[in-house]
Amino acid sequence: MPSVSFKVNGQRVNVDVPADIPLLWVLRDQLNLKGTKYGCGVGQCGACTVHVKGVPVRSCSTLATSVAGQDVITIEGLSADGTHPVQRAWEELDVPQCGYCQAGQLMTAAALLAANKKPTDADINAAMEGNICRCATYRRIRGAIHRAAELAAAGPSRAGSGAPRDRED
Repeated sequence: MPSVSFKVNGQRVNVDVPADIPLLWVLRDQLNLKGTKYGCGVGQCGACTVHVKGVPVRSCSTLATSVAGQDVITIEGLSADGTHPVQRAWEELDVPQCGYCQAGQLMTAAALLAANKKPTDADINAAMEGNICRCATYRRIRGAIHRAAELAAAGPSRAGSGAPRDRED
């Protein structure tokens, strides 16, 4: 079995894995990071989204061996205390219903905002297109991404000062 070394949420890990094992199962079963969800197993639903070198990838269809030497961020690593702007906006606007897809939604949204500080609805739709929400909270997700952009622009000292915004269901 190959040994793979990479960083997960800032911590160096070394795991012995079969050459064909997806990153998802290493994260969940070997590293006990359960926030990354199994959805479809073929990279189409987005529930398993993590960042590899800052880029959102589907961990169910990414071989663990392919991330050797790279930085991987899971939902647990987005922020230690839940204060990342997307996490705060999701909570403020009460986005999740069942919540199953939300880790992948948050990770995709965080990557979008890292690349585009003020996305339009069209930008959000394009970035989030591959993330499926069975509860259809898409309007709340889009609203939360706009709110997260506002929170990020306000900076850490003023980011919490905004009142909750009305949501469209």
